[in-house]
Amino acid sequence: MERNLTLVALFAAIIVVLGFMPSFSLVSGVPISAQSLGVMLAGTVLGAKRGAAAAVLVVLVALLGLPVLAGGRGGLGVLAGPTVGFLLGWIPAAYVAGLVTERWQAGNPLLVALSGAILGGIVVLYALGTLGMMAVLQKGPIEAMLLNLPFIPGDLIKATIAGFLTREVWRARPALRAGV
Repeated sequence: MERNLTLVALFAAIIVVLGFMPSFSLVSGVPISAQSLGVMLAGTVLGAKRGAAAAVLVVLVALLGLPVLAGGRGGLGVLAGPTVGFLLGWIPAAYVAGLVTERWQAGNPLLVALSGAILGGIVVLYALGTLGMMAVLQKGPIEAMLLNLPFIPGDLIKATIAGFLTREVWRARPALRAGV
């Protein structure tokens, strides 16, 4: 139990630290940051439950007002911004990324981790982020999806990085791949 708490806290810290990297906002008001890479890694390395727990921890800390989001944002006000779907989407995104890696144990480690990062960290995250943008920006589904297009190349790069890093973590700590 103590080991699990330590891993969850460590990956929550990684997500937060990746928010300190310089970011900038596009027309939609959603910043390009490295935090989604941390969410992908939390899921692919820790698995579904622990990865989602790391994301929950960051979201709760942000909602409490600590400036842990890209650009030093935090507080309940983020729930009224265009990033709300992405922020709340971190939890299911990490869960799905972890679920893919847990269920596909026998596959090529790079392909497994990359698939988890793409399915959770891009497909799930974009679906929820688009819903949030539709609600906050009063856009239709197509319009909101089009606002997300500029983010896709960067997120594919992040998913690739997550795939390679996860593979190396699994090599160094094989028990993490088994979800131990």
